[in-house]
Formats: sequence, C-alpha cells, structure tokens
Amino acid sequence: MVIALDVGTSSVRAAFYDGAGRAIAGRSHQVQSTPTLTPDGGVEHDATRLLEGVVACLDAIHPNRPPEETRAVSVATFWHGLLGFDAGGRPITPVYMWADTRSVGDAQLLRSALDDEALHRRTGCHLHSSYWPAKLRWLARERPAEAQRVARWGSFGEFLELSLFGEAATSVSMASGTGLFDQETARWDPEALAAAEIQERRLFPLADRTEPRRGLRAPWAGRWPALRTASWFPAIGDGAASNIGSDCVDAARIALNVGTSAALRVVTRDPPAPPRGLWRYRVDRARAVVGGSTSEGGNVFAWSRQVLRLGRDDEIESALAALPADGHGLTVLPHLAGERSPGWRGGRRGLVSGLRLDTSAVEIVRAVLEAVALRLAMVYDLVAPCASADHAVVASGGALGRSRAWTQIIADALGRPVMWSAEPEATSRGAALLALEALGVVPDLVTARQTLGETFVPDRAHHARYREAIERQRRLDERV
Repeated sequence: MVIALDVGTSSVRAAFYDGAGRAIAGRSHQVQSTPTLTPDGGVEHDATRLLEGVVACLDAIHPNRPPEETRAVSVATFWHGLLGFDAGGRPITPVYMWADTRSVGDAQLLRSALDDEALHRRTGCHLHSSYWPAKLRWLARERPAEAQRVARWGSFGEFLELSLFGEAATSVSMASGTGLFDQETARWDPEALAAAEIQERRLFPLADRTEPRRGLRAPWAGRWPALRTASWFPAIGDGAASNIGSDCVDAARIALNVGTSAALRVVTRDPPAPPRGLWRYRVDRARAVVGGSTSEGGNVFAWSRQVLRLGRDDEIESALAALPADGHGLTVLPHLAGERSPGWRGGRRGLVSGLRLDTSAVEIVRAVLEAVALRLAMVYDLVAPCASADHAVVASGGALGRSRAWTQIIADALGRPVMWSAEPEATSRGAALLALEALGVVPDLVTARQTLGETFVPDRAHHARYREAIERQRRLDERV
C-alpha cells in the first residue's frame, strides 16, 4: 500500500491506496485549512498550521501496519506557493498563495522591462503576480526586513521534507510552477533569477519526483513506526496529480477541473512551447502538463451564494437548470481574484453589466457561472490543439460535482461532450498512482484507468449563444 498526502488550498487529506491505485475504505482523513485574506489582496497560509494538518491526518489513519505493507508516501501540494525559511530551516514568512495579487504592479514592471515571450517559452510561465519573480520583488520592496532574514525560498513541500527529514529538495514539478525554472535545461533560469533579484544559492537543490527520501527523524520515526522505512517522494504540483488521478495521463484526454479555481490541462511527453495565454508545468522530467488556469471557479460560486444569500443547494440547482442559456441580459467579468488565463492581467476586477430592476438573484448566479464557462471556453480553444484530434474532456472537482447544471453550461460553452470522472479525490489518487509507477507496481498508467461517469452532451443552439456571449464579454472587457 501507499499513502497519498494532498495539501490543498482549502484542506489537507491523507489516504491509503492499494497496489492498483484504489482507495482503502475507512483509511482516510481530512482537515480543513482556510487561507487568510487581507484587504489589500493578500492570500496567505500558515505553514505550521498546514503541517499540523498533515500530522493530524497521518495520526488519524493509523499507519501501524507492518512496514513492508506501507511502501511509500506520495505528496501533492498547491503550485506557486512561496515560503521563506531562516538559516535553521524554520518558516519565517506566510505561504504567499497564487491568488495573492499584491505584486500586480511588480509583474507589470517586469513585463515592460523583459521579453515575456522568451521567458514564457523557457519557463512555461508568464510574468504575473501568481509566480515568484513578481512576489519576490514585491517582498523586497514592501517587506525588506522580512525578506532579508530569509536564507532560502521554497514551497510547503520543502517545509514538510525539512520537518520530517532535516533536509529537502524542490521537485522538478514544483519548480516548474515558480516562473524561475528553465524547463528545457531542467535548471534554474538565470534571467528569471535576475528579474526576481535572487541568487540560486537561496533556493533548494532540484530533484525529480522519483528520488525519494527514507529514514524519518525523531520524533516522527517513533510516532509512525510503520513509515520509518517507507519511501517519501518529493511533493508534486496538485494540478499534475489531479490529471493523473482523473486518468488524463496522455494527449488523448483533456482534464477539466473546477475547484476553488478552474483549469484545463493535458499531459504530453513531447510538449511544444505553450501558446500565449497558457502555461507549461511538469509532472516530472519526462512529462509536461500544458494548460490554462482561471482565477475564478468554485470561489465565485461560493461568493455569489454568500453575498446574494441564496437558499438550499437543491433549490439553487433547480432554479439554475430552469433558466435559459444566456437569457438574463447580463454580461459578467468574473475576475474577483484577478485574471490568469488567457489574458494574465492580475489587476483585473469583477464586473456585472446589464442589471435591471427585475433582475433576480438566481439570474445573477447563472450569469456568473456562465461567465466562468466562457473563460474556460477561451482556454479550451488554446488547449485543444495540444491534445489528440479525437480527445475527450474529463471533468473533476468538488464545484462541478455539486452542480449538474453548471457542468452542462460548461459543455455547452465548450461545444464538446464533457464526461464526469468517477474519481471523487483525483489529486490524492494521482499522487498514489505516481508513487506506484515509481515503485514499478503500476508500469503503465493507461492500464489503471477507471470507467468514466455521466456524459454531458452540448446543445448546439446553446453553444451558438455562448459564442456570441464570448464576443460580448470580450467587448465589455476592452471597454473597461
């Protein structure tokens, strides 16, 4: 068996999986972990509290079987999180999250001074507030005393390794989401480092996901004796794990994930330079994941429900399904957390246009959900050429799992059938499958595929309306 640790934006989860990548019933535990929001656009996590969540999850699933039964622990965590460590390896900053927009001005300055296209081609990342170059410049400018105390910069994955083993490396997967990593040479990029005003010695050494650590140090070895000899694999990006866990392991399938934010991603072993508007990260040195992420997803659904004080989930769902496609007369820019794909303008803000005295709350919600779907349709138009011509679109994520109406809206906006993944915990399963592959237990991830769930077939008339709505949204975006 293997253990999958999923340290996400909103929760920490640990679960046992068997040698075929199947979750073991009753052997999982989850702890909620809500980031702190600041009035100036900050989104932060406390690394120590996240570690406490990991410990609580591992304690709860009682890994007390004989050591030979627990072969490995595989970790997936959120991409882009930036954490500063002191010389003793202790965290001295919050984890600055991808949605933190306080470095928007620094990203704009970098774009005006550097060749964003060339950096994007090498690193797979645009110059944007989500990534480390802008965040590091913002910290040096706004919090110089804090920044000067930092001996090394990394992510939560490195903090977990330091805590458990006393040493750590940054995986190729996590490095690929920083904006500092040259994916062609598999080294830190000198120009990106210069832009971030950071030296390579202040980063962790690089490792691939198949290079595990063994030998937990005290007190963890005594606390979890069954894991003392297990292989602990370096953390990988949660998006990469989600693709693998939803069985989108090659160019034959595009993964659609709608959680807090939303993304469309395709895994490929021969990645082209990503088209403008998309990013390219890594699963490992051999496989890339090309896609686009929006800053909006389940977060704007949750915001709408809270602000508009809507009723029960089943009532909202029935009301949404009863409304016609794009029949509300509203145009929405859903940029409540800035814009990522496809425009990468971190300073964008949300807007609702066309309100009338008879506009209802549910119409506003439907318009917001359609607006997210329209953004995903723009991203899909860029991602589709990177996949096989006859590719399938496979959906996962808690936000879609709670709304068939929204899934149908997205299928109509894409103009492509959308199939639900049967896997409720795609990120955890993906982490487990990658560990099993590294151990040689699962030699081919394609053979581990599960049967897909319900298929949502697009309505052609609705798709035509949504194509018109995309153009209306673009015109509004240009005006403001």
